[in-house]
Amino acid sequence: MSLGRRQFLQRAAGMAALPLVGRAAMAETYPARPARILSGFPPGGISDTYARLIAQWLSQQLGEQFVVENRPGAGGNLAAEAVAKAAPDGYTLLLTTSADAWNATLYRNLSFDIVRDFAPVAPISRGAGILVVNPAFVPKSVSELIAYAKAHPGKVTVASAGIGSAPHMFWELFRSKTGVDMVHVPYRGGGPAVVDLIAGQVQVYFGSFAATIEQVRAGKLRALGVTNATRAPALPDVPAIAESVPGYEASIYVGIAAPRGTPAAVVGKLAGTMKAALADPGIAKRIAQLGDSPLSLSTAEFTKLVADETEKWAQVIRVAGVKAE
Repeated sequence: MSLGRRQFLQRAAGMAALPLVGRAAMAETYPARPARILSGFPPGGISDTYARLIAQWLSQQLGEQFVVENRPGAGGNLAAEAVAKAAPDGYTLLLTTSADAWNATLYRNLSFDIVRDFAPVAPISRGAGILVVNPAFVPKSVSELIAYAKAHPGKVTVASAGIGSAPHMFWELFRSKTGVDMVHVPYRGGGPAVVDLIAGQVQVYFGSFAATIEQVRAGKLRALGVTNATRAPALPDVPAIAESVPGYEASIYVGIAAPRGTPAAVVGKLAGTMKAALADPGIAKRIAQLGDSPLSLSTAEFTKLVADETEKWAQVIRVAGVKAE
């Protein structure tokens, strides 16, 4: 090899290495200024609670402020769109949830793609729901509910917290796997739905643990099953719906995502810090108080989870013909 060619290749190799060196240096100094975590839902809700929980941890561990910015609207799409268009430098992050996976199909003309345009960093938690009924309702098990609904098609009412909400999605999955015909009654939020369920205005609801477990313990609602694939430690005597409906599993993940193109070293630093949070007893206790379980996955595993959930719910939504309001 001639000297000129050798020098050219050495210089080319050096030039190629510069971005890697720059990225590594960026990870060492990251964060060098405050960062934002955008939440697509209003203050006070469970998404906001998670955003502030992880923001406080990241601030304490990384030495810069991680500030929560609420961007409610369009089922969380306003926040997701803002992050998708942000600079991929780790200073604008998204509190991503299963709603983002549902929205990919619920909304027809999104300017972003949850799988293509984001770099999932790490999950925080995964939460299931409880299939609850009014105590005066006849069925006392999932199998009895299915039989009753099939014997009385179009006569049983199932509430939700609105079109595209978790209770709605959990119900649509149940319907797709059982073929039961119930009348869907969407409310503007879970609170009014639970009030009417207790009052007997509606009969069935797929509620979150946080919204329904105390009502179950007080005897105001009857739990027929949990939406986990297996029984939940908080309600060990309540069977999983999957025990009667094979393959049924519905849950909500919560995590952090960054714009696609964010340096892997920055993503790795954030992911490692978040994984340490889930091992902290105080953080784990707070997640349990919210009715969920810590979800510790690698970035690659979380990326696969987001893609799998997006595809899973796309099939359910398309079959049901659900469209966002």
